[in-house]
Amino acid sequence: MKNNNNEMKETNLAAIGIGAMIVFIALILVAAVASAVIIQTGEKLQQNAQQSGSDTQREISGKISINSVFVYDGDYYLMYFETSPGSDIINPNSVYWQMSCEDAATSTYQYVSDDFGDETGPPGTDDNPAQIADAVLMTPVGFAGTAELAGIDPGAAYAIFLDAGATTAMGDCSADNVGTNGQVTLWIHVEGGGSTYETLYISDTTAGSTVI
Repeated sequence: MKNNNNEMKETNLAAIGIGAMIVFIALILVAAVASAVIIQTGEKLQQNAQQSGSDTQREISGKISINSVFVYDGDYYLMYFETSPGSDIINPNSVYWQMSCEDAATSTYQYVSDDFGDETGPPGTDDNPAQIADAVLMTPVGFAGTAELAGIDPGAAYAIFLDAGATTAMGDCSADNVGTNGQVTLWIHVEGGGSTYETLYISDTTAGSTVI
């Protein structure tokens, strides 16, 4: 006569398998979250790099480089300049300059500003070939030119008279008003481009004296 052995044995093998599966699923979830964070960080860094590149390109593509500045006559400075390397053609009306200084007599703050397109040239230049109808942007060689320039071309040198005197009805940063050993802060801003900063050191108020 055959006896059947129906004895039940308890094991924990199934519990170990379920635990391993839970750990495996948790690892997949952690990996997915980590991947999402890495991808998002990479995209953010790429966007920042593109923005920085665009800002740098915009600043380089429109910036004025000052070559020299002289005391001209009365209220005016004569500035020689060109565009920085890599610049595009710049509209004179989109270039703004500003000066700040201290009045030598009263020690008060003075401020003057204008744009390149509004400069009209110093007085007493009717017989001077430097005079241009409504602008003083010109090539420096002989101050040649007879009409307002449509744009400041890259690679070309120009000159402009900056009216820093009391005729601006804002302030007076002319060499005579600032006085010997005075200083004038000059900023030139290009709309949508870069800015240029220079300090004018007035060592002599005589016409023709170099301040840069």
